[in-house]
Amino acid sequence: MERRKLEKKNPELKKKRQAENVPMTIDNTRAYDPSMVTVPSGLHPKSTILAEFSARSKSTVPIKESSTVGSSEPSGSKVTQDPNPAPPPAVPAEFMDPEHAADIANDPFAAYFDPDSERDPSEPPKVLITTSPYATAPTWAFCDELVGVFPGAQFFKRKKKSFRSNAPPLGTIAGWAVKRGYSSLIVVNEDHHKPNALTMIHLPAGPTAYFKLTSVELTREIYGHARASPHYPELVLNNFVTRLGHAVGRMFQTLFPPMPEFEGRQVVTLHNQRDFLFFRRHRYMFKSTERTALQEIGPRFTLKLRSLKTGLPSNNPLGAPMKPLEMAKEDEEPEQQYPHIVEEVAKSEDNGEAGNSGGEDEEAEEESARVEKEETKRDEKKGARKGEEFAWAWNPRMDFKKRNFYL
Repeated sequence: MERRKLEKKNPELKKKRQAENVPMTIDNTRAYDPSMVTVPSGLHPKSTILAEFSARSKSTVPIKESSTVGSSEPSGSKVTQDPNPAPPPAVPAEFMDPEHAADIANDPFAAYFDPDSERDPSEPPKVLITTSPYATAPTWAFCDELVGVFPGAQFFKRKKKSFRSNAPPLGTIAGWAVKRGYSSLIVVNEDHHKPNALTMIHLPAGPTAYFKLTSVELTREIYGHARASPHYPELVLNNFVTRLGHAVGRMFQTLFPPMPEFEGRQVVTLHNQRDFLFFRRHRYMFKSTERTALQEIGPRFTLKLRSLKTGLPSNNPLGAPMKPLEMAKEDEEPEQQYPHIVEEVAKSEDNGEAGNSGGEDEEAEEESARVEKEETKRDEKKGARKGEEFAWAWNPRMDFKKRNFYL
């Protein structure tokens, strides 16, 4: 009661108390990741991320918080304002490792946003949207919603498998899309008649990202939704702070035109929180210089990155051919053709101790064969036999430490 009376007389005391009373959450106390390029926003005062940045740069100058990959400004707006823009780095040069600076300089998506590129910034990129075989009406409806979100998107139904012919593999479809001038390929997968996964392929050479898709709500399911207009939307990417997050954010940037149409007042937001990507689309209206009204258009869904491959999907589902067997020549003696069998026979003819050692060797060979078989299965699951290289893949062990995030 006494504090309330004092704060009523002096409102500055209440503001100071609220500023100092910051609750500790999983988000604002996240663990430091060496791959961070920018400082996360909204950190707790006790967070050690700023100290880790300072220790990495071997400097005592404090680091200021900076904007993430997608700031509140629309993507591509700087291209028209300045023909040779030189935006400041997310982290000052004195706080950046040479390795991190090289990663930013060698960004595979930097050429796409080059202001000197021949691509018209007002032209929407061509995006091909398709589904997995045997897709049903709910998945088709979700794909129609995606066509309305991405201005240059086109939807084609996937050919079903039949008795005489199989559906073309994903790698073949990506090759067809490259020949027809598409810059991205999106494949929506379904399970139990519901969309449950989304594969995003950047053409012509990758990478390929695989997301789990949850909490899908179409426009008609959102109460009080607005109607979408054909204007190019603005894009906001929030809280992508690591190198992996920058790569994923650039992939989403390639789906939208660099130059939005502001008269439509439409904005698409991808908010990253605990590695969950929340997709929202709104129409805004400025009521005053401090207040803004939002009306959701839809759709809304949640993505979580499961893997990121460096190239396109493999066309060969069986993997690389096995190594051919090396057969012995016919004129060779049995000892030369089968030396391991001769050694085993010689050991069996020895005394009992030699026989026991042979049994131990057999057990060791069986154990090594079992381990090799398990490693082969694990490599097959990771796609190593298909010639696919994973830049990042989710592992169930990653969920043990809740404060470790990768985007």
